[in-house]
Amino acid sequence: MKRLAKWRLFPLFTALALILSGCGEPYLSALRPAGEVAEMQYWLMKLSTGIMVVVILVVIIIFLIVMFKFRRKHDDEIPKQVEGNHALEIIWTIIPIFLLLILAVPTVAETFNLADVKPMDKKNKDGTRDALVINVRASLYWWEFEYPDQKIVTSQELVVPTDERVYFNLKGADVKHSFWIPAVGGKMDTNTDTLNRMWLVFDGKKAEEAGDLFYGKCAELCGPGHALMDFKVKALPRDEFNNWVADMQDVKEPAKAETADAQAGQEIFNNSCISCHAVTPANTTPEAARVGPNLTTFGERNRIAGFLDHDEKNLKNWIKDPEKYKPGNLMTGAYGELSDKELDQLAAYLMGLKVQD
Repeated sequence: MKRLAKWRLFPLFTALALILSGCGEPYLSALRPAGEVAEMQYWLMKLSTGIMVVVILVVIIIFLIVMFKFRRKHDDEIPKQVEGNHALEIIWTIIPIFLLLILAVPTVAETFNLADVKPMDKKNKDGTRDALVINVRASLYWWEFEYPDQKIVTSQELVVPTDERVYFNLKGADVKHSFWIPAVGGKMDTNTDTLNRMWLVFDGKKAEEAGDLFYGKCAELCGPGHALMDFKVKALPRDEFNNWVADMQDVKEPAKAETADAQAGQEIFNNSCISCHAVTPANTTPEAARVGPNLTTFGERNRIAGFLDHDEKNLKNWIKDPEKYKPGNLMTGAYGELSDKELDQLAAYLMGLKVQD
């Protein structure tokens, strides 16, 4: 009876798993594609799943026919002994080959299509490219996005135009990570010794449905803070993206602190934080010196540390004890103890770091 009770839980958990698999948001689910690459990958997924389902159904049907039609009906009856059938052997050899070809041909074709990054190498006379190229650098446990032709560096929030190919150079700063935007496509490793390249397209209509926001994640186990190594993607129409680029390029110095608390917070920042965190988007700082995330647009973000709600309470909690929220991060223990008043002042300054109102 105990075994029977355990088996009764199996269909319950199976049904629960199916129900939960339907949960999720359009900006986070790989089963709700929002771009050309994601559509390709989703189509291949459906093709391979369909082939497997057909094979399973055929095997089950044959099994049931054999079990009921050819079962022994009497104890003294010996079924007809069959030692081989050349026709059947040829059939069940040809069918798998045929199915593999159905799956292999589109898979190989799409693989070569996704590997086509030649526009990244086409430069104009001034050294810039018509294609948008973004250098992605993954670190423990945050993301940096450099726009080399636009002379911009950002962190934690990737801003891209919709309905056009965006090309990426991927590398890791410390250990192997993996760049993945589930709803748009991917994933691809960011290695420390080699450069991987890929392209994605962000569907404008799907981006609008998702509030111009997608989620990106690290898809390679990289340490205790791996599960929290998230970033956000703002997918904007081309004209809005151009406005964002122009606004970022206009930033020549850190945003001015307007209140007394923010001014005091800026002084604290300059004394203890600026050695790791930049507050201007210019990419003149050598890569090796970019130890922490760029904070130029920190006040405009919607997440703190990649996953916490963007408010002063969470910001102060994060600064006070980052290890509690993201284990193994490099900020832990780096800046000493700050009083509650200093935390308030530093939070006021950081929340005021904005480029666009």
